[in-house]
Amino acid sequence: MVQQIEAKDLSTAAHTWRVVLYLRALLEARGASHEQIFAATQGAALHDVGKLDIPDEILQKPARLTPEEFEVIEQHAVTGYARMIALDVEDETILDLVRYHHEKMDGSGYPFHLKGEEIPRIARDFAVIDTFDAMTSHRPYRHKVGADAAEHALDVLIEAKGTKYDPESVELFASLYHSGALDYILSYFNDAAALPAYGSVEDEEVTRSIRVD
Repeated sequence: MVQQIEAKDLSTAAHTWRVVLYLRALLEARGASHEQIFAATQGAALHDVGKLDIPDEILQKPARLTPEEFEVIEQHAVTGYARMIALDVEDETILDLVRYHHEKMDGSGYPFHLKGEEIPRIARDFAVIDTFDAMTSHRPYRHKVGADAAEHALDVLIEAKGTKYDPESVELFASLYHSGALDYILSYFNDAAALPAYGSVEDEEVTRSIRVD
């Protein structure tokens, strides 16, 4: 299914690798169990599965979306959740990540406008990661990313912590970035890298490849 998402939206391939690895790093730092990390990895990989239902002319549009087009985009969290239910997925971590990853702490997110702790913890964590990656990667409407994009993205997250983003999630992610723990992701899984399809290599092969200078 992830390969279907990648085929639908080519900009998703590197994005999928990065958000999976960012989330795993964050959960490991928090001391999450292997089972929690495994489920979160699946949820992160599938978070945009609802985009399979979005017309290409909207998903790949190189210009600003109209309000009507953005309403279509917003539905991917709902249709993605529906796809998971249709496949009899029952794991709450996966379902919460797919359904709520665009919610914001102040209720300005979508599609349900949840606030604060109404949003599951895993979705609050992922909102920080997803936003950081969106601001530091290529998109159909943005083809150039400056060298200072990561620092700028962190500034945006820090400025909005407590309003749009969960403070604990922001602080933990920022500490990982400043410690250098995320450098290998930014170096080896950037948009210029030639990446294999998601799921085509084993975890130990990925680990081995990303540690080679």
